[in-house]
Amino acid sequence: MKITDFSQPIRQSPKGIIIIFAFNAYNFVRRFFVLFIAFGISLTKKKTFANITPTVIFISIVGILVILLVLAIFKYLNFKFYLSKDEFHLSTGIINKDKTSIPKSKIQNVYIKQNFLQQIINVVSLNIETAGDNKSEISIKALDKPTALQLKRELFNKSKLTETLVANATTNNVFFRVSLKRLFLEGISQNHLRSFVVIMSFVFGLYYEFKDYFTSLQLKQRVEELGHLDDENFMNIIILNVVFLLFAILISLLFSVIKTVVTNFNLEVVENQKTIEINKGLFNKVSLSLTPSRIQNIVIKTNCIKRYFGLHTLSVKQAMVNVKQRKNFVIIALEQNQLKYLVDRLLVNYTNNVEASKPKAYYKLVLALNVVIIVLIINIPGFFIFGNMMWYINIALVVFSVFYVSTVYRKAYYKIDDGFVTVGSGFIDSTTNILEIHKIQSVKLKQTIFQKRRYITSVIISTASKSVKIPYVSGTEAHLIYDYLLFKIESQDRDWM
Repeated sequence: MKITDFSQPIRQSPKGIIIIFAFNAYNFVRRFFVLFIAFGISLTKKKTFANITPTVIFISIVGILVILLVLAIFKYLNFKFYLSKDEFHLSTGIINKDKTSIPKSKIQNVYIKQNFLQQIINVVSLNIETAGDNKSEISIKALDKPTALQLKRELFNKSKLTETLVANATTNNVFFRVSLKRLFLEGISQNHLRSFVVIMSFVFGLYYEFKDYFTSLQLKQRVEELGHLDDENFMNIIILNVVFLLFAILISLLFSVIKTVVTNFNLEVVENQKTIEINKGLFNKVSLSLTPSRIQNIVIKTNCIKRYFGLHTLSVKQAMVNVKQRKNFVIIALEQNQLKYLVDRLLVNYTNNVEASKPKAYYKLVLALNVVIIVLIINIPGFFIFGNMMWYINIALVVFSVFYVSTVYRKAYYKIDDGFVTVGSGFIDSTTNILEIHKIQSVKLKQTIFQKRRYITSVIISTASKSVKIPYVSGTEAHLIYDYLLFKIESQDRDWM
């Protein structure tokens, strides 16, 4: 295996010129997309736009592309990086020169990414994130994969990587690799409400784009005519709504399956000596490492359909991770034994044998009030649209509300032991949040004036990545939790990262 010497300033692959040019061209088109549309519409109606001929426009576009290419070449030539014993150094800039140094100890995550263009020209990008920002501070757009993997390993080691370490790295164990069948089952068992919301947002967007066309169909008048319904029309409306609902469910299901397969294609979990590596993706391939010491929270999700198929999802929360990358710190389609093994590997000494405690019944009252408010909001336009049929809809809403309140309360619990806080919640999905006590950043008590009369308090526990709420416990229990967690945090001489 070829060993790259990172102690001397080096450039990325010459193919980086293509990547930089493509990014610049994409950003240019996105910024002036509306202007390009105006050009196109105008040229379809007449041969000029603002007295500018198509020939001049073509020459201008070619000139802009040449300028973007020249800028890409200069960016490539001035982009150099190297490693010292304890720091990563980067020099960039065309006119204004910038030099950046990042201590290895401050690096939060290093992940490898490969979009569709990078797959075509066989390079990858390497992003370096620190705990001091919520976006990638360094992005190297074009490296061959062996070089990127070597650089990634060296960034997580205090000393220079030797050939022996590289040879040992090739013996990594692929602990888990997902099959297409399990990806398909995972997609089917997803929470399709999110997919439905995304699709409906897209549909409403299309509606406003073609509003004049829909107006010509006189839909409003037809809806008003439904105010006087006979039995036959009433049944037709019910059948039409059932068909529409089934169609929406089918589209949502297909959307979830396709999204799941594309995002998690070839998902594999690789065990290294100190880390766990996640590789996945079809059009955008990513490779990132999970280091137990850097993990702030672990979230486990499943639902009744997933349990039937033996599927569990493990999400890992790390401090100040790029927003776009948070969704990649997820391992789906795990079996129960695989999930337990990963939790034991990432959270040392986690047992989950402590007896669970429940929130007070006041939580049910809060849930019920929230549902009542939502139902009232739905009823305001509902009676104008559906008329007396809204009474039948309200019967279904009441049944759903009772089911919602009882399910959410049943799934709510919390456990606190010597080293961990476990909080359960959820409605469609059953969610388990696990926090290591020594990584907790703050604990606070939250109480409204209504809760104060009943001596009910919620406990908000925050780490560097997210906050978790223990809802509506007695004031005495809340203060005991508060004092215990603060004592454990202050008495343990352990770093949070």
